[in-house]
Amino acid sequence: MTGAATLLSDVFGFDAFRPGQEEIVHAVAEGENVLAIMPTGGGKSLCFQLPALMREGVTVVISPLIALMRDQVRALQEAGVSAGALTSGNTPEETDAVWEALERGELKLLYMAPERLAAGSAMGMLRRIGVSMIAVDEAHCVSQWGHDFRPDYLRIGELRRTLNVPLAAFTATADIETQAEIVQKLFDGQPPRAFLRGFDRPNIHLAFAAKDGPRAQILNFAAARKGQSGIVYCGTRAKTETLAQALREAGHGAIHYHGGMEAEDRRIAERRFQQEDGLIVVATVAFGMGIDKPDIRWVAHADLPKSIEAYYQEIGRAGRDGAPAETLTLFGPDDIKLRRSQIDEGLAPPERRTADHGRLNALLGLAEALDCRRKSLLNYFGETDATCGNCDLCDKPAEVFDGTTAVRKALSAMLRTDEWFGAGHLIDILLGNRTDKITQRGHDSLPTYGVGTEYDKRQWQAVFRQMMGHDLIRPDPARHGALRMTDAALPILRDEATINLRRDSIRSAGTNRRPAVKEMVSEEDTPLLSALKAQRRALAEAARVPAYVIFTDRTLIEMAENRPSNLDAMAGISGVGAKKLERYGDTFLQVINGAVNDVHPTRRKLAGRVAGTVYDQLMDAQAQLARGSGGTDKPLSCSASQLAKVAQMRSADAVALERLLGERRAERFGAAFLAVLSGA
Repeated sequence: MTGAATLLSDVFGFDAFRPGQEEIVHAVAEGENVLAIMPTGGGKSLCFQLPALMREGVTVVISPLIALMRDQVRALQEAGVSAGALTSGNTPEETDAVWEALERGELKLLYMAPERLAAGSAMGMLRRIGVSMIAVDEAHCVSQWGHDFRPDYLRIGELRRTLNVPLAAFTATADIETQAEIVQKLFDGQPPRAFLRGFDRPNIHLAFAAKDGPRAQILNFAAARKGQSGIVYCGTRAKTETLAQALREAGHGAIHYHGGMEAEDRRIAERRFQQEDGLIVVATVAFGMGIDKPDIRWVAHADLPKSIEAYYQEIGRAGRDGAPAETLTLFGPDDIKLRRSQIDEGLAPPERRTADHGRLNALLGLAEALDCRRKSLLNYFGETDATCGNCDLCDKPAEVFDGTTAVRKALSAMLRTDEWFGAGHLIDILLGNRTDKITQRGHDSLPTYGVGTEYDKRQWQAVFRQMMGHDLIRPDPARHGALRMTDAALPILRDEATINLRRDSIRSAGTNRRPAVKEMVSEEDTPLLSALKAQRRALAEAARVPAYVIFTDRTLIEMAENRPSNLDAMAGISGVGAKKLERYGDTFLQVINGAVNDVHPTRRKLAGRVAGTVYDQLMDAQAQLARGSGGTDKPLSCSASQLAKVAQMRSADAVALERLLGERRAERFGAAFLAVLSGA
């Protein structure tokens, strides 16, 4: 079994594992049943791809999206790994190539959608090809509690029993209910070895803002990040189209995506987003799961997500390469009403509706947080030890005030109108506005009429929105969205508790300032990074693959900052494995340095390894002795392959050298070569 560290370096081009990866890789490679819950962008794929190379036989990967499977297969093939996918999106030639590789016993990873398991022939085929392991990506899809339930995932447990092979399941978000259902459905209730990695993505900047001209807020956010790939999530299909149009009119490359589009149009949109640098996609939540583009630099929500898990999953699509990424989530009272009504009017059983309100409450608590957002987010996932410095509230602490009196006035207005009205009418009562609606109902004679003139209409809107955010009031679908108190409001109403509110959220939103952009590289390195991206784009278009399959942004940034001067230095760049060094090394060195020195193919294969340096030292020693120690003997030299073998010798002595080089060469070079090897 080839070592994990060797494969990590030679195939994937990484010097070290990310936190938590190594122990998962070893458990999977040893054939243990594994459930790994890792943050989005935490390197889940490597945790089954690397063990697949360490084990005999074929690893079957069950994955939910064709686009994701195709991209992972392309990336593996670029790294020199024999991988294939059997999907409905294959050309006949692609399918034939997969079958031929399987028949030859060469294929290491076979990707399939869960729906393919429904075909009667699938089980027989998998029994015949020598499957040694099953990997399940996006394993939460097996659960009714998960947010992307796929019934065909339920067949995977039967597949594991039939093949009698170990199974490794991976997901980014799974609460207690989802974890329990994964164990039941995939592992027959027998707990696998579980790995719960930290949920923190410290490279992602978190920010929320109350809606105040939301289209302008999104346009300003995008303008400050022009040329960077981003996603804007919207609550409706219509909004994706109008906002994408507004972004295009503002000079951005932008497309829309939603579930109502024709399947071919959706595929075109997915392909464009994967392959084009700097494209923005404005989408509903139909877009996202399985998007593996590592250089998405920002994610914005034009509308509030449906839960804290959905929020975490969606922002997690940014910055998967580990480089800085930014988020902005807009929210308002209409969002909160919509999400509440969707839960209340859904067909889920009562316990599920209660749980969904709890998930929404957690997100609203994050939106209305008074201190560090990262701590609030990680606390929800059970992590109490969080350091941040990378959210809007750490950048600028919230301005808060004691809102107890204001909240009591608002609750009183609701109670005195029998909880039959929305925020607009209640605010008119508090401000003493003599509207037709108020006079017709006699609400101008209520004790609460005109008692709230210390705030204006916008400030009262902020109070009501924050009351919804703290789950003190909820819209009642049976009363057409009229606001009703929850039990959480009673202690405040009875003077048994107080509450702080944010004073700054509406005011700061109203300024519509452009947020500062975190530059990817220094000003000095920016032109080189642009040139490297242009070269990458040309290669990607020629190969018809996403740009990041050639090299990720993070790899290009490291090239721009370190400016490697030769193949050895290029091999030390993170993400440059042996196959990519061979294929693209000279091309990118040319961009960086303007010229590339010729390197013998044998020496090229040793680039970035200790043996490469030893090879160079052996060449120098040979040059000094080419005509013997006195410089008068007949010229003699070793072949490049002989020198490479000497450079890679683990235990060298005179006998071993003579066996490799022959008597004449060993006599002339042996002592010098042994001196080089002893110092290596």
